[in-house]
Amino acid sequence: MGAVGGTAASETAGEVDGLDAIMRLGGEQLRRRMLRTERHLEQVTASAGAPLASHANAMVVAGGKRLRPLLVILAAEAAGGPVAGAVGGLSNTSDGEERLVRAAAAVELVHSATLVHDDLIDGAALRRGRPTVAAAAGRGMAVATGDLLFSRAFAELARNGDSAQLCALSDASSALAAGELLQREDAYATHVPVERYLRRCELKTAALFEAACRLGALVGTEGSPALADALGAFARRIGLAFQMLDDVLDVSGPVERTGKSRGTDLLDGTVTLPFILAREHEPQLAAFELASLSAAGAAGDSQGIEALCERIAATGALEEARERALAVVAEAKAALPAILPGGRAALLDLVADAVVERYR
Repeated sequence: MGAVGGTAASETAGEVDGLDAIMRLGGEQLRRRMLRTERHLEQVTASAGAPLASHANAMVVAGGKRLRPLLVILAAEAAGGPVAGAVGGLSNTSDGEERLVRAAAAVELVHSATLVHDDLIDGAALRRGRPTVAAAAGRGMAVATGDLLFSRAFAELARNGDSAQLCALSDASSALAAGELLQREDAYATHVPVERYLRRCELKTAALFEAACRLGALVGTEGSPALADALGAFARRIGLAFQMLDDVLDVSGPVERTGKSRGTDLLDGTVTLPFILAREHEPQLAAFELASLSAAGAAGDSQGIEALCERIAATGALEEARERALAVVAEAKAALPAILPGGRAALLDLVADAVVERYR
């Protein structure tokens, strides 16, 4: 379930630069928290036991942008830092740090689970330039690996002892499932309107971004419903723009940049924003048979999908989709509270910019 179009794109050079800038400006504390989250992810998946552990761990250590854990941590810092636990009546800062790391890891584990299941549903061969779990180990192992990652996510978050945190992540997971059902319902439907596409994006991608910031606000010492709502609204728009640009990358390619074959989502029958906008410029596309294209792709013929991607690009739809995504990013920045501690508003602005950089 993760990205609406199925598979998320790998890091681009500009994107890495953007995230590196955030880490530099965020200081040693942010770097330390991200590193602890990374190590915790590896420990959680490696401890699952063979043979599932090897696939789950490989999925996690393969990397990725870690935008969702970053949002958890930045939102917590914007809300005054992690909550300190109470041990023997004394404030325990270390316990608060553990709560933050578990929340950040839980969001990334859910994200990883959705990617494993997406790749299985889509029949994708590559993820971040490597063979998917389904391609490497088969359907049954991919199902079990995704299920393991989901269960570990909630097991980790349950250790924080906060039902509100569990509700935030479970709501996002329910949205992911609803979005997947909507995507399956719309498979190969070339008449899908923009509004329905955007709803699918909100369910399958934006909801988990929103949950990341809500979780961070809940872990923060000065979190409030109003702050959680504001940070959640910011992250939801960032997630929407992220998906819109990912769908642009699916059409623009190439595999060296995205880590997946060009047109993977279209081959799966997923009608995304570039196709919808191209259809408005070239109405004949509404009659295009994506199912026959998928059949040809399954037979190893990639010429059809390449031709369709070029046809979409020729209409100017990629540039139009990007402009729409930029408008959503502007809305996200406008929704962000201007006064946050430690310059976190500026860092969250940079997260929004990093999402845009992934297209350039």
